[in-house]
Amino acid sequence: MKFYSKSPPPDRRHIPFCRQMTAVVLAFSMAAACPFAAAAAEQSVFTASIPQLRTQSIGPGMDNLSLGDSYATYQWGLKNDGEFQLVQMTASFRSLDSVYGARKGRSASISLPDLGPGMIEYQSTVIQAESGVDINILPAWKQYDADTESSRRQVTVAIIDTGIDYSHPELQDAMWTNPGEIPGDGIDNDGNGYIDDIHGWNFYTGSATLYSGTEDSHGTHTAGTIAASRGSGGVAGITDNQYVKLMSVKALGGPLGIGSPESVIQAIRYAEANGASICNLSLGTSAYNEVLAAAIRDSGMLFVIACGNGDARGQGYDTDASPIYPASLPYDNVISVASLMFDGELAASSNYGAGTVDIAAPGSYILSTAPGGGYAFMSGTSMAAPMVTGTAAMIYSFRTDLSLADVKTAILSSAKPMESLAGKTVSGGMLDAYAALNYTK
Repeated sequence: MKFYSKSPPPDRRHIPFCRQMTAVVLAFSMAAACPFAAAAAEQSVFTASIPQLRTQSIGPGMDNLSLGDSYATYQWGLKNDGEFQLVQMTASFRSLDSVYGARKGRSASISLPDLGPGMIEYQSTVIQAESGVDINILPAWKQYDADTESSRRQVTVAIIDTGIDYSHPELQDAMWTNPGEIPGDGIDNDGNGYIDDIHGWNFYTGSATLYSGTEDSHGTHTAGTIAASRGSGGVAGITDNQYVKLMSVKALGGPLGIGSPESVIQAIRYAEANGASICNLSLGTSAYNEVLAAAIRDSGMLFVIACGNGDARGQGYDTDASPIYPASLPYDNVISVASLMFDGELAASSNYGAGTVDIAAPGSYILSTAPGGGYAFMSGTSMAAPMVTGTAAMIYSFRTDLSLADVKTAILSSAKPMESLAGKTVSGGMLDAYAALNYTK
């Protein structure tokens, strides 16, 4: 069994999420419309023959969501004003079944007529954003920032994924730093078994090298959604990175973002041993692994896990019937997350499950950080999970009266009911950060 976190290389001008025979263009009804050409097709996260995990992502924050944020109007997941549109052109071919049927079995070679101008029809679909379909983060930030009297809890979030570009201007202040380690001296100063593990460890190669370039796009994107610097003029992460720090625990790598169950298990044990309390797992497999399941079950961390991006055709399916692991594990310390579109509908590629998927969050066309100091759009449940992870970290830091179990309860019990999610998730709703922050036991 292998884990896959395959996502197309980030393109600052292109958005991954189109199918064969489909052209996709994004348009914004602002002073100047800003179309984006379609990028490579969104791949299935899991296949029947080879269990896979994939991540997709898209971009930076909204008016910071600062007024100086050049990408402000693109992050609908944080603030949806209804201006975001997806224009989809689909080629529709007239059926040739009758022609084939008449000749079937009569000849080893079948010649079908050429498709003339009249044989092709094009259908256009416009998906319009629905105002208010976002995680309601602005009032949560206002409350969080205004309450200077309250103490904050220091929270470490482990990102078990590909690596993170920890030198990215938006992320460098958000990284966890091992207080017992001296950088670059080649000595295991804190005696934890890992030499120079300054910001985490690479279990994919068994080294302290956490960042290798574009192969770490997925982890970098995930990190930005959680904790990119607010007010820096780029993307806006959900948490306050003064009190919430990111531990980079690389377990996936290579051009396809593949990792073994063993590397993920080691990463989980490392993260908890070094003080992480919340863990983001935007990865998965269709194969059950008892040791991995036990590592999650016995951990004191809260795990936020992507529920997967559909079958080989990219069509989401019911994980109650066909489980995805570790998202489908029935443990109290697991939150399984589906992906929501900006019109309030469940993304076509997102898995679902009335008993195995807890909640949905924005996961389509999400803008976040990319390797080399850049930004990229990505789509998938891998982008939805960090929305929940960031919110959980913010709540756990701000609400020192809550346990991690309480944080899960707060997030699920405060979910905003959505008609599209009824019978598709445990909560029947999408993430509401402000409501969760104000949860009352």
